[in-house]
Amino acid sequence: MALTGRTALLAALGTLPVGIWEPSWTGILAVNAPLALACACDFALAAPVRRLSLARSGDTSVRLGEAADVTLTVTNPSSRPLRARIRDAWPPSSWQPGTEVTASRHRLTVPAGERRRVTTRLRPTRRGDRRADRVTIRSYGPLGLFARQGNHEIPWTVRVLPPFTSRKHLPSKLARLRELDGRTSVLTRGEGTEFDSLRDYVPGDDTRSIDWRATARQSRVAVRTWRPERDRHILLILDTGRTAAGRVGNAPRLDSSMDAALLLAALASRAGDRVDLLAYDRRVRALVQGRASGDVLPSLVNAMAHLEPELVETDARGLTSTALRTAPRRSLIVLLTTLDAAPIEEGLLPVLSRLTQRHTVLVASVSDPHIERMATARGNTEAVYEAAAAAQAQAERHRTAEQLTRHGVTVVDATPDNLPPALADAYLALKAAGRL
Repeated sequence: MALTGRTALLAALGTLPVGIWEPSWTGILAVNAPLALACACDFALAAPVRRLSLARSGDTSVRLGEAADVTLTVTNPSSRPLRARIRDAWPPSSWQPGTEVTASRHRLTVPAGERRRVTTRLRPTRRGDRRADRVTIRSYGPLGLFARQGNHEIPWTVRVLPPFTSRKHLPSKLARLRELDGRTSVLTRGEGTEFDSLRDYVPGDDTRSIDWRATARQSRVAVRTWRPERDRHILLILDTGRTAAGRVGNAPRLDSSMDAALLLAALASRAGDRVDLLAYDRRVRALVQGRASGDVLPSLVNAMAHLEPELVETDARGLTSTALRTAPRRSLIVLLTTLDAAPIEEGLLPVLSRLTQRHTVLVASVSDPHIERMATARGNTEAVYEAAAAAQAQAERHRTAEQLTRHGVTVVDATPDNLPPALADAYLALKAAGRL
């Protein structure tokens, strides 16, 4: 039987009978002075842990689903080389399931008076701040018989931001915005409400756009061109109540709402509009106001990083009052909430007129793609029953949407993947119609 490593050393010292793999340390040390001396020397030659100097560097923020690298620099000021195993501890949600052991544990050798670096790769599974826990170092002697162990507190925080997966739609929406704004050759005549310039009349132009005074001053007919109004105010409201906690697909409804809000904010800020954010359930969870166009998106992403659904019923009256204080002048109010009948009929509808009489209101909601698949299921009795239940659920959402529409509200109801572009299209349609 081959003996290797620590077992081979014990056998060489004559203390380990052949075939015994787990010796009694008390007995061995009591009867074998050479082994005791070897252990004492091994312990003495292990580099001290407390004298080590540790420092962190690396990423301080990362988007959900991406990797962040945090580097740990270990300086060994002693006269003995460091042979160590290191555990860099972080919260469990800092890793993909099953990868913590391999990602957080490192082997390291640092010669006397030198420094070395190890990198811990995090791949968080939840938004918010992830703070480093203690660093545990086990320093071994040259024989590997004994080790010194100690902990170091090295603070570091990695902020996990929303993934903003809908940013892939931004180029196409910006192209549509340029069409509305008259910066491309496919300018849509007559759209918008803000005067832009005069040009010569072309057959097919709306005769209501003819500028008769300018025509009288020159020998040809002149028409006015318009562009969407700028510097309008948009208030994005995220409902963070209990309905936002429901999972739609692989993520909570709140995450899908945030993704749609980020796309709309990016588009509106490029259009020259002012964008604010309010997250509310029974109190204000986040508020972003008065940011310049270049700072809007980073500010919203940072504010959303800590948002989590609260398992309470949203106070619709409090939400309405807070929205009116946040947007005292005419604005576009975009409320990202549910279209479930009870919260809308009992909560929002009784106070909706307070918003619609002063503002343009748009309600956006995430629908469940599983219900859509159920509605088309056929083939057996169970599938037919599922289809009937899905059709009933869809009918209730349609009735709720129609109630909101009768109150002058624009409603966008789409699946998580389709909600961001659908909301952006609704914004562009309102802008083209001059309703902002």
